[in-house]
Amino acid sequence: MPEEMRRPVAAVIAVVIRGGCALLVRRRNPPDQGRWGFPGGKVDFGETLGAAALRELFEETGIEATAGPVITAVDVIGADHHYVLVAVPCHWRGGEPRAGDDAEAAAWFALDALEGGDLPLSAGVARLARRAAALLAGETS
Repeated sequence: MPEEMRRPVAAVIAVVIRGGCALLVRRRNPPDQGRWGFPGGKVDFGETLGAAALRELFEETGIEATAGPVITAVDVIGADHHYVLVAVPCHWRGGEPRAGDDAEAAAWFALDALEGGDLPLSAGVARLARRAAALLAGETS
């Protein structure tokens, strides 16, 4: 594609924290294939960020949730891609994780387990999980 035609792609990540655990999926496809990260994907034309996060969350994990306000946005830039990932906190409503769509696996991980370096994580996952947990805890106090 000609350089002047290339544009960043808007995408969401659904950040679900429940009982001191973060919901993560192991990515089936690049970028970050084989790494654990938050469920997410591209925003469809005409779709709100919250709706996109809930759709991707359900497609990849079977989890139902409600979306909260945006936490942050981060750039993921590689040689052949540029994604703007918008982090949307999602409040768990029901379901247990099962891998679907482009997720190889889906599971809950204790927040402390994200810090040890034993899991192959996408960049910033542990930090974002802690930030989301603190924000969500503030909403319930």
